[in-house]
Amino acid sequence: MPVSVILGTQWGDEGKGKIVDLLSEDYDIIARYQGGANAGHTIVLNEKKYVLHLIPSGILHPHSICVIGNGVVIDPVALMEEIQMLENEGIQVRNRLFISHKAHLIMPYHKLIDQISESKSQKAIGTTGRGIGPSYIDKFSRVGIRIVDLLDHSGFEQKLRQNIEANNQVLRKLYDYDELNIEEIIDKYLEFDKLIDPFIKDTTYLLNNAIKEGKNILAEGAQGAMLDVDHGTYPFVTSSNPTVGGACTGLGIPPTAINKVIGVVKAYTTRVGNGPFPTELEDETGELLRKQGAEFGATTGRPRRCGWLDLPQLTYSTMINGITHIAITKIDVLSGIEQIKVCKGYKINNAVTSNFPADLPSFEKVECVFDTLDGWQPFDCNVKNFDDLPINLRKYIDYITQQTGVPVNIISLGADREKTIIR
Repeated sequence: MPVSVILGTQWGDEGKGKIVDLLSEDYDIIARYQGGANAGHTIVLNEKKYVLHLIPSGILHPHSICVIGNGVVIDPVALMEEIQMLENEGIQVRNRLFISHKAHLIMPYHKLIDQISESKSQKAIGTTGRGIGPSYIDKFSRVGIRIVDLLDHSGFEQKLRQNIEANNQVLRKLYDYDELNIEEIIDKYLEFDKLIDPFIKDTTYLLNNAIKEGKNILAEGAQGAMLDVDHGTYPFVTSSNPTVGGACTGLGIPPTAINKVIGVVKAYTTRVGNGPFPTELEDETGELLRKQGAEFGATTGRPRRCGWLDLPQLTYSTMINGITHIAITKIDVLSGIEQIKVCKGYKINNAVTSNFPADLPSFEKVECVFDTLDGWQPFDCNVKNFDDLPINLRKYIDYITQQTGVPVNIISLGADREKTIIR
């Protein structure tokens, strides 16, 4: 069977964790293809909450094999903590989790430089401070350290020593910061090598052989399309490609293997960190969405910026990703709001456009053009049939399908796996 890709269509935090967990029942392999521990995928099962940062969200299904692909940057500390957390909950991880030997490692200097540079920058991006960006910088500068480098201890030590010395100069001269202890870091990562060894595999061959064998594969993205380093609101973006192309490069699979792209859409829009947000609500309605939707980052705890659904942004995202199915989340959060607005276009210099701008100056001039739809009252979120939903909620979903041209096949009515309608 071909590969399905599931990704966030907005600025992340769309609820991908729940949807991946829900769909994993029908897939043999769940493979994470980019990002790092800056992701926070939340799953609620039997009222128990699990927050995953690196391990694919299919790990809660006993039959699923989970893969962390070469496109992911791995923080050893976060990874081992996550494995331990799952094992403490009685979830088998060993022989079910496989990590690409080509994945790059996040080092202590990556996290430190990330945090210091963000705090001192006059144009802060709003990163999580987890070292993701600096790790990708080293990767593309061809000085990064991959898991496969751990196999050659002497070569690994030499490479790591050179990198730490170079970064210590930056910490000392540029930031007037204490140098990192080289020997301590080397010892720590050699110890990590022993712990991670059972999980390491050539996942490129694993996945391509699985495709040939007709197994079902679900490729899981982190963050959201509008944080893509190429197609998002640059420079307020992440350091990788959450868009569908990232699945190919981040897992080593051919684009011809992909036949379904599921876009996760929050029923309104949120954003963490800085950057353009045309529909942002800095009023009591925005605060209501934040409160009712519990809009606080799973990774950082930061309050999310909230606003109305943005159709120019969403249709742009469905276009560049080739979205074939939409899973809509948190639609229950809108319950009780009398009038719901949806941005259907942007007015820029007195001209209305439905195109999503690529430059920051254009965003500064954007004036949203809204449609207003009637809201609905709170309802029983345990319903299983689309026709049992409030009529205005159904109209809202049909409106989204009409405007994007993509069917809404999954409707999430709450955090728990069971609170879902599949059409």
